Amino acid sequence: MIIEKRVTSIEELTRELNVLPNHYVFRGQADSAWGLQSSLERMLGDGWAAERARIFENHSLDTFQSKYHIYCGAEHRPKSKLSWLSVMQHYGVPTRLIDFTTSPYIALYFALETYNPRSNIDLSIFAIDYTSVMDQSIAYIKSKDNKFNETRMSIYRKQDEIFEDILDRYSYDVAWISEPVESNVRIDRQSGTFLISGSLERPMEEILSLPIYERTDIKKLTIPAELYEGIFVALRKMSINSKSIYGDLAGLAKSIRMELNAYV
Repeated sequence: MIIEKRVTSIEELTRELNVLPNHYVFRGQADSAWGLQSSLERMLGDGWAAERARIFENHSLDTFQSKYHIYCGAEHRPKSKLSWLSVMQHYGVPTRLIDFTTSPYIALYFALETYNPRSNIDLSIFAIDYTSVMDQSIAYIKSKDNKFNETRMSIYRKQDEIFEDILDRYSYDVAWISEPVESNVRIDRQSGTFLISGSLERPMEEILSLPIYERTDIKKLTIPAELYEGIFVALRKMSINSKSIYGDLAGLAKSIRMELNAYV
């Protein structure tokens, strides 16, 4: 269950974020009205159905894999399904992955990145207890498969094979937080990870509303529009900007655009 709270000041926002332990992951969004959805869910919208989601994911994956060698240049070829989905997500193909980060302040940056301060709409940031999600998901899988003996600690470096051979193969109705072993540079710069649906049978918010996660702490902080400039200034003082996040010309261009936006 997602618990919502509206903060009223930069100080309160900072306090709410800093009090959370290190085992939380975060996602910032430019509109507080948006739910916690993957890009595949958003694309399908009201037409969401498990079979349609599978068809769309399989078609996108097959097409991307078959054409990858034409456009990839010097980039390496992904070796697992999770890695393929990660690269597809990076380039804007709708997938079931939802971008998160272990840094609440990088999440705040992403809430600001596409935000239009003249829209006067509120922003939001989600915070999820990674430890609880993974412990509950692993326990659920063990209840269905007595041969599954993994723990939260043992899955390290086995994320790709567990996603493909266990979660995806058997379509478990669980949430999973992971990134491929072969992470790209941007994931590393952004302290990134993914919130992933183990099954395409249910949208993410429906999965997180299942009884197995009733004790899992999932917060949504709504941030008033008037705090935008203060957040921008605070992040700049921390050197969290497009240049540090992306480290390329696209990041420089985004940094300039965001700076202009903040003072127009």
